[in-house]
Amino acid sequence: MLENSIKKYHNKIITAAEVIEELISLSKDIHKMDEEPREMGLSDFEYAFYSAIANNDSAKEVMQKEKLRELAVVLTEQVKANTSIDWTIKESVRAKLKVIVKRTLRRFGYPPDMQKLATETVLKQAEMIAEELTRKE
Repeated sequence: MLENSIKKYHNKIITAAEVIEELISLSKDIHKMDEEPREMGLSDFEYAFYSAIANNDSAKEVMQKEKLRELAVVLTEQVKANTSIDWTIKESVRAKLKVIVKRTLRRFGYPPDMQKLATETVLKQAEMIAEELTRKE
């Protein structure tokens, strides 16, 4: 969104004042997004998985927000329980985790047409979380 606003400004489609208005709006959206995990009672990791699976319109239509929340919590528990220190390198551990994520999505009734994308997104989120945890140690 920020890049889009800057491009518009550089192409003289919007004025500096309009860029500032868009930045203020973007700031409000980010602040609202930062509060959503607390309102839902999710940890940062759980919310990362929630975002990964809820970023799908058909999933939102088929599943209720509470069921997506519960799915995110279960995925977080399963990822934590089935990852090892070097899981991002070991293909066998990664493959096992992928199967676990797919089964969990299916068990919760996640829309079949979007399961592959959701699985890949959850695995990417897990990798990012693992990298963050590694940096903190």
